[in-house]
Amino acid sequence: MEALKQILENLDWSPLWISLKTGIAATFFSFFLGIFAAAKAMKAGGKTRAVLDGILTLPMVLPPTAAGFFLLLTFSTRRPVGAFLYDSFHIKIIQSWAGCVLAAVVIAFPLMYRNARGAFEQIDSNLIYAARTLGMSETKIFWKVVLPTAGPGVAAGTVLTFARALGEYGATSMLAGNIPGKTGTISQKIAMVIQDGDYATAGFWVAIVLVAAFGILLVMNLVAGSKGKRRKRW
Repeated sequence: MEALKQILENLDWSPLWISLKTGIAATFFSFFLGIFAAAKAMKAGGKTRAVLDGILTLPMVLPPTAAGFFLLLTFSTRRPVGAFLYDSFHIKIIQSWAGCVLAAVVIAFPLMYRNARGAFEQIDSNLIYAARTLGMSETKIFWKVVLPTAGPGVAAGTVLTFARALGEYGATSMLAGNIPGKTGTISQKIAMVIQDGDYATAGFWVAIVLVAAFGILLVMNLVAGSKGKRRKRW
């Protein structure tokens, strides 16, 4: 208990707040981008959809450091895109909190996209045809029929996206660095204190991550369970 008290007295809580706000921001962007991409993929042809799926889910199978490498090449101020953003809008992606969010979005987006697309594929097409016969526009059908019907799957994707964004390390380290109080997330903090041999502090942060992960999984299971109650079980 004395060791825990000493850790709490000297603990810098900034990695927790940086990780939380990064996860929330990344989930927000991934939610809308994932739903939009999933809706477009549903309307695409077989071959087009296969190519689109491959591109949009590539970050899921790439090592995060590889994704971080491509992001670094793209948004470095020595490269055209990064130089344009900095010179024209004074937006600096590398070694900034915006870099944390961008890296988390790239890594977590495929989870939102795949879950949303899977949920859309389970919708009974008769609901769509019935809505069209009632004169509803395609936009209204999507927001009033498609999205509510796919709600549990979309919600599960949102929870998983937040979890992935919260624990992102590889791409974030390469793009945003590990600046204490600015871009230093929980994952980076754990790696740093382990290198310093401070296993007690590392264990404390790992415990926080475990509690957060369990809470996220619990929420996801509750969402899935609420959907299962409406179905007859064998």
